[in-house]
This record gives sequence, C-alpha cells and structure tokens, in this order.
Amino acid sequence: MKIYDFKGAPNPRRVRVFLAEKAADVVYVQIDIFAGHNRAPEFLSKNPLGGLPVLEFDDGTYLAESVAICRYFEGIYPEPPLMGISPKDAAFVEMWNRRMELELFGPLSTALLHSHPMFKERMQQFPEFGVTQREHALKRAEWLDSLLAQREFVAGDRYTIADITAQVAVDFSQHFGVMQIPEHARHLKRWHQAVSKRPSAQA
Repeated sequence: MKIYDFKGAPNPRRVRVFLAEKAADVVYVQIDIFAGHNRAPEFLSKNPLGGLPVLEFDDGTYLAESVAICRYFEGIYPEPPLMGISPKDAAFVEMWNRRMELELFGPLSTALLHSHPMFKERMQQFPEFGVTQREHALKRAEWLDSLLAQREFVAGDRYTIADITAQVAVDFSQHFGVMQIPEHARHLKRWHQAVSKRPSAQA
C-alpha cells in the first residue's frame, strides 16, 4: 500500500498525524498540487476529483477522502483507538469530528481560498465571503474554547480524530495568517499546546 500525499496541504496531514499516532509504517508518494500534478491524467485515473490524500491498495484499487482512509486504518491498527471504543463512543467521536470539519476546518479553508494571493489565478475569489468565513471560524474558536474549559480534548477525556481535525485546522490557519487563536482563549491555547507536543504533530 501507499498513500499519495502533499505535505503542504491540510487534508493529507490529517491522515499523516492519524497514522503517526498508530505508528503505522506506510509509504508516502508526494504529489505537488502547486505544480498541478494532481490534475495530470495519470493521477486523475486514481482520483477523478484530483483531491489528496489517496490510498492505493496492493490490488490496484484506490480510496480517497481523509476520514475514509483513517477509518480503514483504524480497523487494521485498532490501537490506540482514535475513532471510539464502543458504538456509542464512536458515534460521539464522529459527531465531534464532523463539527470540527463543518464549523472550523471548512470555514478556515474557505477563508484561505478566497483571501490568499496564491489562489487568485486558480479560482474566482470573493474576498467578502472569505471575511465572513473567517469571522464564523473565530466565533467557533471561542465556542471550542468554552468546551475545552470542561474537558481535556475535543471529544472528551481522550485524544481522537476530532483533535486531529481541529489541530490541523488551527495550524494551517495560523501558518497562512487566516486566523490566530484569540488571546483570551486560554483553554483553546492550553489544548493546542498539548496536542502540538505530541510526536505525531510533526507528521
């Protein structure tokens, strides 16, 4: 098996962090999206949508979408559990991961796409929409701060895929100057410092 990856993109990093937590030995193949290699016919034959990451199985089949890839590896590397330890727990982890995707990761990604100069020639940007998405994400960051005042991690007392999604969202938004953690959000800062100290954060 191998994973088609790009180290500069947030979704591939979600999978890398997940697999680093599992100590899974996987071969990564870099696809430069800035050079357009993910739009080349050879890659589109693997994922017609051109997105990364993509997992290639030994039988020649391909699996795209970050969470789907994580779900597969959760099954073959069950320890440590990152997607729940019981049916009920798994459902709550899924809920929190989706919330991090929809309320934080998604708006921050959209804000970046509509505000950063590197995307100007690739798409039609609507800067005002980017601003509203950033404002939405800031409100959700404050909401997350209030939640983390009551628990150690996003989904409860254990580190899960929901923390990975939130961490990657915060990291890429800070790196590109889309959003910084608000100064008063001390619980969010505490959580971010803690997850950033995990060895997997270097993935």
